This record gives sequence, structure tokens and C-alpha cells, in this order.
Amino acid sequence: MIHEEHEDTRRENLVVLRVLSGSLITSMMSQQSIDFGTQRPVQSGAAKQFFIGTSGYSFQDWKGTFYPENIRNRDMLAFYAQHFGVAEINATYYRIPPPRTFEAMLEKVTPGFEFIVKTHQDMTHTRKASDDDYKIYAECIRPLLDAGQFSGLLSQFPWSFKHSPANMDYIKVMRDRLPRVPLVVEFRHDSWLSAETYNFLRAENIIYSCVDEPRLNGLLPPQNVTTSDEIGYVRLHGRNAKHWWNGGALRYDYSYSEKELNDWAARLKNMSKNARKIFVLFNNCHLGQAAQNAIALKLIMEEG
Repeated sequence: MIHEEHEDTRRENLVVLRVLSGSLITSMMSQQSIDFGTQRPVQSGAAKQFFIGTSGYSFQDWKGTFYPENIRNRDMLAFYAQHFGVAEINATYYRIPPPRTFEAMLEKVTPGFEFIVKTHQDMTHTRKASDDDYKIYAECIRPLLDAGQFSGLLSQFPWSFKHSPANMDYIKVMRDRLPRVPLVVEFRHDSWLSAETYNFLRAENIIYSCVDEPRLNGLLPPQNVTTSDEIGYVRLHGRNAKHWWNGGALRYDYSYSEKELNDWAARLKNMSKNARKIFVLFNNCHLGQAAQNAIALKLIMEEG
């Protein structure tokens, strides 16, 4: 019964998204050729820009829900870049690729497209990365830096990484070992919810990532916090409380409702008062829901 109710909710939310986005998703999926798009960030005022996209783009279960059914894997990024101006690259969490990987990505997007790259798990989870690991990582992102299409690094810490003087020191050490580029940190444990945290990050010129996740004990609530005048950052993981702790990939099986997206639109507008660029990345990647929700939020922001 719970599964059936969840499926009913998902279908209702997808209906809302289709109403919000009209025939956009359908027309995207029917495209048989890949052209470089001219997507630009949603703008609100002369200096405020909202970059809305997804955490990752290469998912097989997005075929038929975001991508055309018969799209080749190598064409996914070019198709994605027709509809979004930014992508979070999460594969680097598992393996540090050679520079050629990012050179190939750059060939598939327009010059205005921006990349945010996740740091390796040995930097955030095991916290055993060597100096050589950091050097290899710096080299892997060099093509993005040289092209002027690199917007920052994302370091996502696990729920077990709680607020403490030792962990604050670790963040400073990690910051010093990484290239001098914008650094975003995401916390999962609510012990980091404090003015001390925000002041620390501002002093270190580190960007705080707001998150959206289930309303469970120990997790962070939705916020509109910025710790940088340049960049505000939001990651939306979905609110699948049933599968959050032990659900594996199902943790991110969630589609945001129209009301939930409108609530976030209001928070984003507040954030834009304090930062020049706002990045919003959907990580509810199951069955293309991240892309569908990102399109819907873009439309809301454009209308509002």
C-alpha cells in the first residue's frame, strides 16, 4: 500500500510538472538530432543570475523521461546543455579522471556552460587523500579552468562528519590543499546549523550549500543561507524519508510538488539579495525527476 501511494503521488507530481512546463519535456524527448543550445541562466535584475541544473546527467533511466529513448550515451551532455546552463559532475567522487575527460566534455557544450565538480571521497569521507591525490585532482580539472567554464568544487561531507574544532580544522587544511577556486561544502548533520559555522565559512571564503532533504532527526532543514557575496548554492535531494537511511538509489526517488518548488523559488530570491550568482542543483535523479523538476523551477523563476 505504501508503495502504491508513493506511485500515486509521483504520478500526480509529474502531472503538475507537465502543466508547468507545457509541452517542453515532450518536445525535448522527440528531438532526434543534437544541436548546441543557447540556454542562459535565469536572470532576475541586472546582476542576479540563477543557474539551475542537475547533479549528474548521464543516467540510463533518464532515457524516455528526459532524453529521447534512442539517444547515444555520448550525446547526452550535448542534449542536456540545450536545456541547462550548468551541471554538477559527481563521477569524480568515485574516480579522478584524466584531463582528457573534461576536454571531451567541453567539446559538447557552448562556451557559456558551467561545470561544478565534486571532490573525491578520500577528501571528504575517508579523509585519507595524499598530496599526490590532490595534485592529480588539480590536474584533472585544469581544462575547465583554462576554458573559463569552471564554477567551483563541491565537497559533500557525510552525516557522520559532525561539527567540532577538529573537523573545522580539517576543512581549512583541505581548503589549502585544493586549487584556489570557489569551494562549496555540504554538510548532512544538523550540528553544523549555527552562526559559528557560517562565520567560519565566511572567514575562510568557503561557500555553504543549503540542502533540501527529508525532515528527519539529525538532518538539515531548508535554508536560504549564503556565506559568499559571489555564490549561493542549493542542492535538492528529495524528501523520500522512507528510503533515506537504507534505501540506496531509492533515497533519491522523489518528485517535488508545485508548492515545494514555489517555496524554494521564494528562498532563492532571498538568497539573491546577498550573492551575485545562485546555483541550484537537483539530485533527485531517479527516473529523470531531477531534470523535470529543474525545468519546472526554471519556468517558475522566469515567471516570477
